[in-house]
Amino acid sequence: MGDTAKGAKLFKQRCAQCHTYEQGGAHKVGPNLGGIFGRQTGQAPGFAYTEANQKKGITWNEETLDIYLTNPKKYIPGTKMVFPGLKKEKDRQALIAFLKEATA
Repeated sequence: MGDTAKGAKLFKQRCAQCHTYEQGGAHKVGPNLGGIFGRQTGQAPGFAYTEANQKKGITWNEETLDIYLTNPKKYIPGTKMVFPGLKKEKDRQALIAFLKEATA
């Protein structure tokens, strides 16, 4: 498991411009991430996803988030997420640990 404090800092620096994580939080440019673990791609109520996200058909967990956060456009071709990804495994693990705790 990653360092949740580092993950919180990474979220603020790299993700908060487009996402919120509180349960029931508002969507921004990207969807609210509350309850993301166990949810299928493209399924946050009230967010206008691309067809690619809606049809990917995977369930978010530590493994799928790790793959996605490495290179979002490679994992879901056609996504509108412009984030280039986190190349360092330690950074991805920290962010995932934070999200798992913060979005539950």
